[in-house]
Amino acid sequence: MPCPDRRGVPSHTRGPAAAAGLLILALVTACAHRAPTITPSPARPSHATGLRTLPADLDRLLAAPAFAHGIVAAVVEEAASGRVLYARHADTLLLPASNMKIVTLAAASATLGWTFTYETKLLTTGPVEDGTLNGDLVIVGSGDPTLDGRDPSTRSVLADWADALWQQGIRRITGRVIGDGRALAPPPFGPGWAWDDLVFGFAAPVSGLQYHDNLIDLRIQPGAAPGDPVTVTVTPDGSGLTVDNVITTGTADASPLVLMHRQPGTNDLRLSGTLPAGGPAVARTAAVPDPPALFARSLRAALVARGIAVDQEGLDLADAAPPPALTEASTLIDYRSPPLSSLAAVMMKVSENLYAETLLRTIGLVGGQPPEPGPQRIGEVLTGWGFTPDDFVIADGSGLSRYNLLTASLLAGVLQRMRQDPAFVASLPVAGVDGTLAHRMDGTPARARVLAKTGSMTHVRALSGYVTTEDGRQLVFSILANNYDGSPAAVDAAIDAAVIRLAAVNGR
Repeated sequence: MPCPDRRGVPSHTRGPAAAAGLLILALVTACAHRAPTITPSPARPSHATGLRTLPADLDRLLAAPAFAHGIVAAVVEEAASGRVLYARHADTLLLPASNMKIVTLAAASATLGWTFTYETKLLTTGPVEDGTLNGDLVIVGSGDPTLDGRDPSTRSVLADWADALWQQGIRRITGRVIGDGRALAPPPFGPGWAWDDLVFGFAAPVSGLQYHDNLIDLRIQPGAAPGDPVTVTVTPDGSGLTVDNVITTGTADASPLVLMHRQPGTNDLRLSGTLPAGGPAVARTAAVPDPPALFARSLRAALVARGIAVDQEGLDLADAAPPPALTEASTLIDYRSPPLSSLAAVMMKVSENLYAETLLRTIGLVGGQPPEPGPQRIGEVLTGWGFTPDDFVIADGSGLSRYNLLTASLLAGVLQRMRQDPAFVASLPVAGVDGTLAHRMDGTPARARVLAKTGSMTHVRALSGYVTTEDGRQLVFSILANNYDGSPAAVDAAIDAAVIRLAAVNGR
């Protein structure tokens, strides 16, 4: 299971929890400190680091005990010539986990373009007279996933909007603040997502109006002594979730355990477990069931903080009775998101599922009428590039779904196609440097010479990307491991050992 980043969002895609308590316990204990750097030291032939012995070396490394009872597919190609240097189960369909994002981003760049932006409008259904907006304020989104999220440039947008309305002379709003998220059609989740993942921030629902990654941050602080209350701080307000905290403070040497449960379709979030007395606060994220309502309530709070009185509540358009008369509305603010090239860097570096799912739905809206499901449109892009339907089964954009299937050959082929696209290449994590590879392969020949997308689910690990060898050539590679029964860390280390061998190539 991947460790959370600074906001408690797992840095890789994660699969369903076979046993929720054990998985959360593993997350709490494994992530209490920074993830250790994985620096495998594979046994290499002392007589060669060239291409001649590469197939035998990779065969040995990919037969490591960590892969016992599983299957490993791999493809290595010389980038300049396309020559296949190594292939293992190359045309076998396997779960890609977050390597699915490689395909989603490549298709998004082809259908939307790197300069594509999302538009969000603030509309009013009534006139502004003597400082009073006599009507509703409606936020109409097109799917922008960045607002108050991971991109620092978007974190003050609501305050900026409130200031802009103040500058327009608005001091009071008599109506409601309404969030319109209809631009991206339901369902909000991908097919094949595990129901017990839906409580977590990494499986947040998708909407046409999105705020704070459609999640809340939980800061869980144990008491100073056994039996003392555990306090939970929730940000932002307005999520619509009711938090039932029954976590207890245990002894100082108690094993930390935090369980989160929310029955799909409800707003009741239950927190249980035990934390050690005097221990550090624990960070978690929880998905918000109604993103447009969170957005509307958050904007209302920003308006009030600026000094603009708002007479009525913030709510989702779906709950607004009567609905606002949008055909007669006028635009107060027209906001554009950062471009796709900026979104791509966030999506790939930290493996942000919400961005990928948003792009999937956006792709389905562009390039033809009537709109098509995103997976169908991506399939059309792939077949247009010369791939066959035998190479892929696409269910979602992020890789959370266990219905996704890709071949290593397809991933390598997409990477070949994208390797001269600067925006795509720049979006990938760099080994030993940043993103989900920041703590992998550091101190090895692969450091800073491997740019690749990670993938992680229960019994699934993947790594696909580019490596610059010791003698300066570029290789394209894809490695997919499924159905192993070894530890995830051991599987990652074995995959890394194979990639380090690629980085060490020096001569024929």
